[in-house]
Formats: sequence, structure tokens, C-alpha cells
Amino acid sequence: RLQELAFLNPGIKIVLRDKRDEIEENFQYEGGIRSFVSFLNEARTSLHESPIYISGERDNTQVEIALQWTTSYSANILSFVNNINTIEGGTHVSGLKTALTRSVNNYALSRKLLKADKGESISGDDIREGLTCVLSVKIPEPQFVGQTKTKLGNSEVRGLVESILGDMLSAFLEENPVVSKGIISKAVDASRAREAARKARELSRRKSALEGGDLVFL
Repeated sequence: RLQELAFLNPGIKIVLRDKRDEIEENFQYEGGIRSFVSFLNEARTSLHESPIYISGERDNTQVEIALQWTTSYSANILSFVNNINTIEGGTHVSGLKTALTRSVNNYALSRKLLKADKGESISGDDIREGLTCVLSVKIPEPQFVGQTKTKLGNSEVRGLVESILGDMLSAFLEENPVVSKGIISKAVDASRAREAARKARELSRRKSALEGGDLVFL
């Protein structure tokens, strides 16, 4: 938890000292949540060298996002509100997912990296495959769902996160075509694999239905 707090508050130094055995642990990360994402991806192979960092402030709400895609097949999205780990997500995570899906799809279509005429598209799940992301939001009056404070309920935060991420990620994709192509290529591969798996399931079900039927000749 102390390491987590040090990642979320860049520049702050947290020292844990056990005087019984004279053991000391120091936590300080100037890179903030960028360092957090790099730390989470230490055992993974990343598609681009440095995490993408996006930040903005509107209506007294601070938004920080760090993203890095890897060759992994699973997504790892950590979200925080005022340093509280919102493990159940909430409106800030909804805004993040919407902006990601829209920005990547718009760029892919504008650069003809998707065959729209053949119905090719990439879903949010396809885009998030292999993504490691840390989202940190700091707001004056957070409203949590339930007593556990693990899910954010502020409706206005969704639009703020969506707007900040959408604008800045779109600009990043335009300015970094090599990174963008790698991200979209992985998402397209995920989409094709998902479609192939769906067709295989349908074929298997049809085959099972045919094999299970009893033919009666009169």
C-alpha cells in the first residue's frame, strides 16, 4: 500500500522503518503512475517502449492516465479516486473505456487500417487486450457506491475522463504512427481471433445437434 501511494503521488518519499531489526524500505517514484505501469509490466513484453501519459484538469478535477500495451492477452486496469483503489471501477473507468474505443477506432478508420467495407471492426475488449493502465482521479467531493468505497458514482466524472483522454489520445495516435499501428494491429488480431472462435463454436454446436438427432425412416 505504501508503494502504491508513492506511485500515485510523484516526488513524495515514504519511508518504512522497522527499528527492531533496523530494516528500512524507501518508496519514491518521480515518474508517478508512468513508473507504476512500467513496474506492473516488468515481466511482460511491451509493444512500445514508454507508457503513454495523459493528464488534465477541469472543474477542479484532476485526471491522470498512463497506458502501455503488451503482447499479453489479458488487460490490467487499475483505477484510483483520491488515492483510494476503486477495485469495482465506476464512472471514471466507464469514461476511460469509451474514450479508448472511440479514439482507436476513429484513427484506424481514418488511416484505412480497418476494412470497414467488409464489416471489420474492433471492440473495446479487442482494444484493451494486453493493455496495462493506471487511472488516477482526484476530485473534491467523491460519491462512492456502497460503504466499501470501491466504486465511483459521480456521473460528471465519466464525461471529464472521456473528454480528456479522447482529445489527448487522438493527438498522440496522430503524432506517433508507428506506435499507433502496433496497437491497432494487435487489436485487429484480437478481433479476428474472437470472430474465428465464435465461428468455431457455432460449427461445433451445429455438428453436435446433427450428431445427436435420431433419424427415423418410414
